[in-house]
Formats: sequence, structure tokens, C-alpha cells
Amino acid sequence: MTVATIPAPAFAIETFRLDNGLRVVLAPDPGAPVVGVAVVYDVGMRSEPEGRTGFAHLFEHMMFQGSHNVGKAEHMRHVQSAGGTFNGSTHIDYTDYFNLLPANGLELALFLEADRMRGPAITEENLENQVSVVKEEIRVNVLNRPYGGFPWLKLPPVMFDTFPNAHDGYGSFGDLEAATVDDAQAFFDAFYPASNAVLSVAGDFEPETARALVERHFAGVEARTAPVLPSFAEPDLTTERRESYVDERATLPAVAMAWRVPDPVTELADFLPYVVLGELLTDGDASRLVERLIHRDRTATAVAAHATFMAEPFASRGPTALLIQAFLPPTGDADTVMAAVGEELARVAGGVDEAELGRIKARVAAQLLRSDDSVMGRARRLATAEVFHGDARYATRFATLLGEVTAESVARAAEAMTQNRRAVIEVVPGGNQ
Repeated sequence: MTVATIPAPAFAIETFRLDNGLRVVLAPDPGAPVVGVAVVYDVGMRSEPEGRTGFAHLFEHMMFQGSHNVGKAEHMRHVQSAGGTFNGSTHIDYTDYFNLLPANGLELALFLEADRMRGPAITEENLENQVSVVKEEIRVNVLNRPYGGFPWLKLPPVMFDTFPNAHDGYGSFGDLEAATVDDAQAFFDAFYPASNAVLSVAGDFEPETARALVERHFAGVEARTAPVLPSFAEPDLTTERRESYVDERATLPAVAMAWRVPDPVTELADFLPYVVLGELLTDGDASRLVERLIHRDRTATAVAAHATFMAEPFASRGPTALLIQAFLPPTGDADTVMAAVGEELARVAGGVDEAELGRIKARVAAQLLRSDDSVMGRARRLATAEVFHGDARYATRFATLLGEVTAESVARAAEAMTQNRRAVIEVVPGGNQ
């Protein structure tokens, strides 16, 4: 077994829980003149009920439309006036809201997040406006963009059968237009209790002060029971599934392949070799598929691989996949590319050189560690580690765990990526075929 040589990042972490169930993570760093505040709710696209596609994303927008003591657009004005930045994002398994401010802005960020945790302004006007905004975002990012939704929206319905795993998380216009104020309130009541959230604070603050401020602003948030997540489980593929679609705006053909991988939470040790394998295949000019498909065979113009549909291996829960996607030249052939991918996977299954593996693991770990250098990145990663792994401190172990991945385990992962377990989606450009 390879000896781990990648150190864990060293920063203090304190965790506690309020009486209303809110989990709190504090990571003081007196060397940073800023403070990052993130709130992660354990609700994402996969949690949406049938008939409510797009609700997780819609609700991310609703949370910026004012709350009990904060008017519409005032969150933005308060943070920017204090010299800070803010945003929110919706993912397959979680939704997060985050603020980066000068160190003296800690209380402001806590006040703003606590106020909307008590309840956003769910009104007919706000709902109608945000449905329109989300529909326009879908038009811009998916419907009217070349390769829109490829492959993260296009592959799941090929690979999966159950609604949680297969549906379009961006949402259908029909479901969005049918949304009522009561629907939105029910979604908030079900998925946005304090007990379903993690508050993470990183940066320049005194822990005692931060703890007192958290108590002051969040202790009064109503205690409500966290939702019980339904089972997302479904069987692995036993025969290949393959579909194609015409993209009128695409100029080149493209193909994406996906294979089920172990659960990133309950089977983390078995999942990590796939993270390393994805990088070994496509990270850098010397990687297996870049060298083969682009430089030697010239059957692809670009190729990439990553574990999980949104390329966030440590903030996902199963079922999920390892994806390989390639853009082809105008006369490119998907079968030729897939055959070459199969050959390269067989080569990896036959054995991996320890020196090559060491370089890949060091590169992946360095990327992780660099993201933790950012106060905001650190706050978000600590919060998602608490949500998915039940312990924020797990975030400091990921790089080290990657360093312990063995050549044998990477070979086994490649060997498991057989044709009968593969889901494939092809993009046909411009309706020419």
C-alpha cells in the first residue's frame, strides 16, 4: 500500500449545536483579514417532489427576495456597502448561501442569514418574478446555449429510472409556472428548518465572540424537525444504455459516458479511486485520454473526466457516476472514441505505474488544499463535510485520504467500467445527421 505523503491542513475547528438543531462550525484564522459565513441546507435538486421540478433552484432565488427584517434587495445592499460579496448556489444534494466580508462584518452576515432562516418573503409578487427569472436562466444556460445541460442534465435520465435521480433539476416551465405561494411555503417549511442546516464561519474572529453572536441571532429561530431523506437507491445498469439528441446550436459532435461508482459517503474508501482515475485519464497533456484522443489519434478536440455529475466528489451522496466526455471534430465518430476509451481503461486495469499515480494524487490533493486557502472556500467545504460526512473535520482529511489510494484500487476501478454498465449520450450538431 502506498504510504500517504500528503499532509492534512492544520487549522482550528470548533463545532456545536443550538437547541433548535442548527449545527455550527467555527474555523478561526487570525491571519486572514476577512470572514466567510456560509449556510448549507441539506436540500438539493434530488430532494424535489414530483411535480415540483426546479423548486430547489427556484427557492435559492426566493431566499434573496427579503425576509422578516430585510427588504427586497437589501441583503445585496448591506453586504456590498460593507465591502463584501455574496452568492448562493443549488446543487444536486444541497443548497448553499455564502458571504465574504471584512472581519468587522461578521455580525452583519449572521444577522442576514438568521433573518432569512426565519422565513423569506414568500409573496405572489416575489414568486411570479423569480419564476420568470429562473425561466430566463434556463433559456440562457440550457435552451439557447450550445451543449446546454450537456452532460449533467442529459445523462441522468439515460442512466437512471427513478424520479429523484433522473429528473431535470433545472425544472420544467410547466412545473415552475404552476407553483403557488402555498407550494413555496410548504417547500420552505419542509426543507429549510434550522435542524436541516449547517452554519460555517471561517476567518478572522475570536471564537468566544462568534459563539455569542451565533447564539444571539440564531437561537431564536423556530425549532422544527428536519426532513427524513427518502431513499435514492436504484440498481446499477446491467446492459448499456445509449441515446442521442440533436442540438441545433452545436457545431461539433460530442459524446459523454458514465458509470456508476460507490456511494461517496457510505463507501468513501471505494469511491476515492474513481476520483484519482478521472484525473489520471484527463488531467493535463500527458494524461491517458488527452495524449491518446487529442494528440495521437486526433479523434477528439477536447476531453474531460470527473467523479459526480457536478464534479464535487466530497459534497455528493450516491447514486452517482464517473463521467468521461469528449468533443469531436466535424467528421468525428463516437464509436471510435468510445473504443479508445475502453482500450485505455483496460490499460489502467492492467496496472498503474506508482510514479505516475503519485503525481496524479499530489495534483488532486494540491487542488483541494488550494481551495481551502480561500476563507470562503474553507467555510463552504467545512459546512458540506458536516452535512454529508457528519463531521466538519472530515474536510481536513480528504487530501490525505486521496494520498492513500493505491495503484491496485485504481486498476480495480478501471476494470469495473465495463460496457454493460455504461450510459451514453451523444450530441448531434445542427440537425445535419
